[in-house]
Amino acid sequence: MTETVSKEVQPTLRFKELKLEPTLQQGIDDLGFEFATPIQALSLPHSLQGKDVIGKAQTGTGKTAAFLITVINRLLKEPEQEERYNGEPRALILAPTRELAMQIEKDAQTLVKHTPLSLLSIVGGMDYQKQQKRLHNEIIDIVVGTPGRLIDFVRKKDLFLSETEILVIDEADRMLDMGFIPDVKRLIRETPFKEYRQTLMFSATFTQDIMNLSSSWTIDAQQLEVESDTVAADTVDQKVYIVTTDEKFALLYNLIMQNQLERVMIFANRRDETRDLTHKLRDYGIKCATLSGDVPQHKRIKVLEGFREGNIRVMVATDVAGRGIHIEGISHVVNYSLPEDPEDYVHRIGRTGRAGKTGTSVSFACEEDAFQLPAIEELLGCKLDCRQPEPELLQAIPEPEVSPERERQRRSHQHNQRRNRRPPRRSNNG
Repeated sequence: MTETVSKEVQPTLRFKELKLEPTLQQGIDDLGFEFATPIQALSLPHSLQGKDVIGKAQTGTGKTAAFLITVINRLLKEPEQEERYNGEPRALILAPTRELAMQIEKDAQTLVKHTPLSLLSIVGGMDYQKQQKRLHNEIIDIVVGTPGRLIDFVRKKDLFLSETEILVIDEADRMLDMGFIPDVKRLIRETPFKEYRQTLMFSATFTQDIMNLSSSWTIDAQQLEVESDTVAADTVDQKVYIVTTDEKFALLYNLIMQNQLERVMIFANRRDETRDLTHKLRDYGIKCATLSGDVPQHKRIKVLEGFREGNIRVMVATDVAGRGIHIEGISHVVNYSLPEDPEDYVHRIGRTGRAGKTGTSVSFACEEDAFQLPAIEELLGCKLDCRQPEPELLQAIPEPEVSPERERQRRSHQHNQRRNRRPPRRSNNG
């Protein structure tokens, strides 16, 4: 049986009270973190004792630091049981997307800065030989990766998981949604039995499927939950504009330009919608980029770096591509279209108002998706501030001055869209 702890925790637990290993505490101090977040305050007292944990927490709640602190502290505190060889990590962290895995690695690098621990991210779309070379030539302590690429390395005998002391499964619900559970099960079978490893599992929801998986992967796990009213951070000012479909772009443009917004993340539901929106914003001279599932990995990294460094003003993303992105200083999140899944609304607005800073989320509710609002409000446990846009935000915008080259690109894009919609020709052979 698992113990359920469901309560709102005030930020009163200091990291120094946890008596962490000094080199790890130094990394936490470098980040300026003094108090634990609710999910950290709930989970760390259990996980630092070596207990299995199942945590219900959204992105932006500090869950990444919760499991990284546990992993790093354990590896520093407990000496290796026996000699390890190259390609045999002590800790394995599974994530559903490349962006999330790479963000976890980046956060971990900061925390292990003063320690002797080494880590490696193994994800698809990156240099396979480079990852393989590190596994062959170095003893890696922590591996962070996505299921597909990890299985490739296991199958080719480059990665061995028999020495795994601590296993982390992040965003288990998204793993389930994306069909990765068979791959996850295969990887877990390569690790020691659950009696001989510690397992930490985090999910945004506790569905029956998730609970069934947790029971097969953990032993006497502490089931921890942060109440839904703490899921949407108090640091995010949420507002909803009631608009027509035809008003949405003018509202977006005026919102960006009149408020001189410099780092904005816009979410749309479909990839074609993100592309079209990006093209229109560029026509008006706004530096922006698209982040969706069909953007190649090398280009994704370039987009994220450009956005992080301020060279890209606006990023337009889909839910899968935008999940797990942690970029400081995003002032506004715009839901150009409301998500079909209320959980995605929380993930979206969690891109702003992070680390105690304030942020703003603006959602456009038109005739096509306003019916999503009640489900979102039910999840949040509160009514959203729904209003008509201020008149100045709906003022007409001039036609953009499009260069001849840009016009040719747009016509080519429209031609390709029409061609893709044509039905296949009938064969003369019947």
